[in-house]
Amino acid sequence: MEETTEIPIEGQILVLTAAKASVPPKALPYLLRRVQADLGPRLDDYYQAFELVDEDSERATFLVSRDHWRTIGDRLGFDRRETDAVERAHTEQLRRVASRLDRRDEFETALEIRSAVVVGVK
Repeated sequence: MEETTEIPIEGQILVLTAAKASVPPKALPYLLRRVQADLGPRLDDYYQAFELVDEDSERATFLVSRDHWRTIGDRLGFDRRETDAVERAHTEQLRRVASRLDRRDEFETALEIRSAVVVGVK
């Protein structure tokens, strides 16, 4: 994984999440790059298997099962705190999308039973 891998999470959300995460703030971008490097090649699988709730020129946002982040974290060798931190960043990105689309209530309800995954499309 290269240091240049783009993170599909907006800068403001990254800063907010890093402040709240239970991992060192400098670790979060590294973790998110690892996730993107893992998910990017799986993008077609996500289109087929999960609900796409938004897509733009930079990212595709999906709703996935609640345990999906545990699967990703296990695959990447993340501990619970690292997995929680990247999941939080992806969830906050979904909330940003929800606000822009004026669908916040709908997405908040979805987040009660599902999780968000954001995959860079560049």
